[in-house]
Amino acid sequence: MADDELENVDPDDISDLLVKVEKSFDMKFGSTELMHIFTFGELCAHIANKIQLEHSNDCTSQQAFYKLRDVLASTFQIDQKKITTNSALVGLLPKQSRRSLVKKLEEHLGFKLHILRPPYWASVTLAILLITSCAALFFNWQIGLAGLAFSNTGLWFAKKYSNTLDLQTVGQIAKKMTNESYFKSRRNPKTFNKSEIEEILTDLFSNDLGIDKSKLTREAKLS
Repeated sequence: MADDELENVDPDDISDLLVKVEKSFDMKFGSTELMHIFTFGELCAHIANKIQLEHSNDCTSQQAFYKLRDVLASTFQIDQKKITTNSALVGLLPKQSRRSLVKKLEEHLGFKLHILRPPYWASVTLAILLITSCAALFFNWQIGLAGLAFSNTGLWFAKKYSNTLDLQTVGQIAKKMTNESYFKSRRNPKTFNKSEIEEILTDLFSNDLGIDKSKLTREAKLS
């Protein structure tokens, strides 16, 4: 991978990712606030400084796991001692009732987990149909429009009724909670661990933009 990989990322993709950052850290960026942020390190420092809360030297992912474990134990009547970070989700969330069980978890936690997705075959098939329909517009607009309508409707239904787990273990959900709902995952949401910010942003940039973490140095250029 080239050293300028982050610099070459589509700005729209970074903008979408920053929306996730705003949600996780309960903040809002002004329209020109990040104009003078040029490196990944500067972005990490800016976000850490923007959070005007008391620093607490504790582990949010550990707290997220304990919170998730408590909800799993109480909701599904499971012994807490049997739930570890390596516990498999397929055993805790059987497919026949998975959607309703995930909904219960989200209601008790107070936020969405986004751990279900459509099966790959459905996503790939509908994506191919969407691309084909766009091309068909140049040859037969009626067929093209029909294809677009069908593929978009299919994608909406596939997403709405997703039932395939996107993660494998309880620990992975706890990590996802920490990255995407940071303050809601903490025992005390009025504190934060400043040293965790760069690690969380590294995870988000790596996962969402497909960038190797080794490339996300503090000197990596954003534009």
